[in-house]
Amino acid sequence: MSQRLSTVRGVNIEHALDGLNPAQRAAVVTEASPLCLLAGAGSGKTRVLTRRIVWRIQQGSALAPHVLVLTFTRKAASELRGRLAALGVRDQVAAGTFHSVALAQLRRRWADRTERAPTLIDRKVALLAPLAPRSRRSELSDLAGEIEWAKARMVSPEGYVAAASGAARRPPLELSDMARLYQRYEEEKRRRGLVDFDDLLAHCAQALEEDPGFAASQRWRFRHLFVDEFQDVNPVQFRLLQGWLGDRLDLCVVGDPRQAIYSWNGAEPSLLRGLAARYPTAGVVRLEDNYRSSPQVLAVADAVMVQGGRAGRPPAPLRGRLRSNRPDGPVPTLAGAATDVAEARAIARRLRLAHRPGVAWSHLAVLTRTNAQLVLLEEALGAAEIPYRVGRGAFLERPEVRDALADLREGQPGRGLAAGLADLQEALRTSAGQRSDNGADERGLHLEALVRLAREYSALDAWPTVDGLLAWLAATVGREPAEQQGDAVELTTFHRAKGLEWPVVFVAGLEQGLVPIGHAVTPSAEAEERRLFYVAVTRAQVELHCSWAERRTFGTRTLRRRPSPYLVAVEAACRVLSGGGHPADGESPGDSAQPVGVAGLISRTRTNLGAARGPAARHRPKGAPAKPSPAMAPGRPAAAIAAQADEEALCALRTWRAAAARASGVPAYVIFHDSTLAAVAAARPTSPDELLAVPGLGPVKVARYGDTLLDLLQTHRASA
Repeated sequence: MSQRLSTVRGVNIEHALDGLNPAQRAAVVTEASPLCLLAGAGSGKTRVLTRRIVWRIQQGSALAPHVLVLTFTRKAASELRGRLAALGVRDQVAAGTFHSVALAQLRRRWADRTERAPTLIDRKVALLAPLAPRSRRSELSDLAGEIEWAKARMVSPEGYVAAASGAARRPPLELSDMARLYQRYEEEKRRRGLVDFDDLLAHCAQALEEDPGFAASQRWRFRHLFVDEFQDVNPVQFRLLQGWLGDRLDLCVVGDPRQAIYSWNGAEPSLLRGLAARYPTAGVVRLEDNYRSSPQVLAVADAVMVQGGRAGRPPAPLRGRLRSNRPDGPVPTLAGAATDVAEARAIARRLRLAHRPGVAWSHLAVLTRTNAQLVLLEEALGAAEIPYRVGRGAFLERPEVRDALADLREGQPGRGLAAGLADLQEALRTSAGQRSDNGADERGLHLEALVRLAREYSALDAWPTVDGLLAWLAATVGREPAEQQGDAVELTTFHRAKGLEWPVVFVAGLEQGLVPIGHAVTPSAEAEERRLFYVAVTRAQVELHCSWAERRTFGTRTLRRRPSPYLVAVEAACRVLSGGGHPADGESPGDSAQPVGVAGLISRTRTNLGAARGPAARHRPKGAPAKPSPAMAPGRPAAAIAAQADEEALCALRTWRAAAARASGVPAYVIFHDSTLAAVAAARPTSPDELLAVPGLGPVKVARYGDTLLDLLQTHRASA
């Protein structure tokens, strides 16, 4: 390289390539345009993005003042600018969110045209409150969210019913009523000269399309476009991006299809997958070396995705698409608890054990699917005197919680809490009418948690008032004191954990109805839930601990729970990792015929496992020890066990498995492999403990299918 090219603006060009692996280096130096970087979790995407910007500036193919980097958070934009400055890019590179850039451009346009700028509203609920039906005033945040979804998808009020029906949307109102509310909201904004954040994107895109002068000035200003987290781009953002590009191709996008978790909010993951087809000259570089997670964590994450992506044929042996560049770590653990309270307390105990020398509290995190689940964890960690902080979007900051508390302030200030509590319960009953049977919709969970907290406060205060409740909430589950903001355990949701990482991660509340969430009723929604779990798992660098509860309280109801179906893949991966082998050819990892090392693999006691067995508990007297079948003698080969299978029992088990597979929409082997059913028919277990001794059966499958298997075998014995 010539001396003339080796330094630009006083920075050595080769410095931009220091420490990059071959794929990263290729991504930095390629001349492909547009360029699509498919960057897996922990693959160093931000590093590659900043290095590519530096490389192009230093090569002279891009000018720093004409670079625009689009991110999804202000924090990400600030971090990116800091990295560029550290790499020697002294000229200011523009970096910001779609909304912030659009607002800046619109303000300049309004000023140039001497137009009065409309007033920007930051929250839709204030405008929606007088427009919404009185019976839905407690659901204003959900109504606002539905309008945001429609505008992200560029759906007008006139087209809302068709679009929402096709997307299986379930807003608080009937679709036709929701469309009318959406129309009234738009009319009220126009009447009062208001715009919301969603309008900024559409207005800017429209101006670029209809005003040649404005388009020319913005395209001259921003000539080199870079987009981070491209899998989260929605249609209106993509329209705006195309407006900025015009007929040029100077675009670089970075994204990961496996981390597309915002379709529910209007994002369109197919824009990333289809970029190469849209632009024939596009180049695609894959970054598949992971620098965050241990091989053991990645094996579990990949197993979850393989289980969901290979319907109709057995998955390949456990090998991740991502290659770990970290040392081996411990095998992830899977734990069950009798109740949600017991689960929270057990996590608190394990957090204290994990806080060993060299491991700060801030190296530990607990992730849940919903914010409402964090309340019990806050209480458990508070009782254990473990410092913690609640991730962005803390419980008291949730829109529905904030709205409910505002209603309490207005309706019962300084007075008794009884009437306010009745209002909360009425809102909860209204929410229940919108909820699926498993009781796991996000809004309902938050209101249930608020009602439970109000009852706890009432039990402590002889004269409970609304003001007293508000003060108690602030002191109990509000934001942590300033002294705890430094070294503290992070409590946050799967969604808010995206982009973050910790050495030790606990993923809690892994139950059907929560993971996947109960309202994910379409195949695409379930696929997104699986990706969301993948995101949660890949936040762990060294240790991963998964847990669930057999009983969980929702308001005044305590419900029996089943483990998440994703835990079948987790358990199978852990079994393989613990044994050092792979499932047999043609066999699902969830049904490996290897004996399960329960003590060393699954940190769940047999006592907990059998704590709530239902009808199956009748198969042997309470307290009686399990009596293993002679067919299950230790060390006996699986083939020999299967040879003693009761043919009639095996036939009944296969018939049940076929029906269960059809109902779940999965291949039969995902439910149970043939060798596992044969072993069950040979052992003829009479209790959950005896089921655990059957090769290929672990705690997750025993909890999920154990009662059914035992009842089938009992029926077979009775008929015989």
